[in-house]
Amino acid sequence: MNDDQLQTISPIDGRYIEKTAHLREYFSESALMRYRVLTEIRWLVFLSENNDLNQIPTLSDDLKRQLDEIITQFSIDDAKTIKSIEKETNHDVKAVEYFLQEKLSNLSGGKDLIPFIHFACTSEDINNISYAIMLKDACKSQYKELNLLRDTLRDYSHQWAEDVMLSRTHGQAASPTTMGKELANFVSRLDQQISTLEGIEYRGKDERCCW
Repeated sequence: MNDDQLQTISPIDGRYIEKTAHLREYFSESALMRYRVLTEIRWLVFLSENNDLNQIPTLSDDLKRQLDEIITQFSIDDAKTIKSIEKETNHDVKAVEYFLQEKLSNLSGGKDLIPFIHFACTSEDINNISYAIMLKDACKSQYKELNLLRDTLRDYSHQWAEDVMLSRTHGQAASPTTMGKELANFVSRLDQQISTLEGIEYRGKDERCCW
């Protein structure tokens, strides 16, 4: 553990950093910026495909691809650029908006879209949707490990189904059980928790409705 980890606000990225470092991809400040960029761009594309808004140019496939690349190629340098802009705006979501204006100004056909970045949105519209997608992606990233753990425990529960052991209640010796049966309890509980996680609805709202 280095000195920086000893000065963290939470043990999540301090003493437990070896177990949680991969979650920076979802929960760090730069990750939040990336999700805000994603939300703003997806909203812009949605507006362009709305037949009731003929003021917004229709996007070519090439321009859509370039917009997607702003999301998929979002880098730590992009995050630093947004932080630099925020020093002037003193507003984190507005800084993302200005960042996208700069990006679009360098794309063929992108300048015509600049007036429609963040169109009809509040900052909370962008934030709550970004947080919802962030949580959804973070949970999905854990399913593989959770399923592997459950399946491993299930295999052991079958392997040790007839291995008798002493159970205890209140610290005292009780009826005999088997190692397999005790592990099967954890398999069942973990299976229920995985199902609960997979069944979560990640809801959001914008200025007009909830979804």
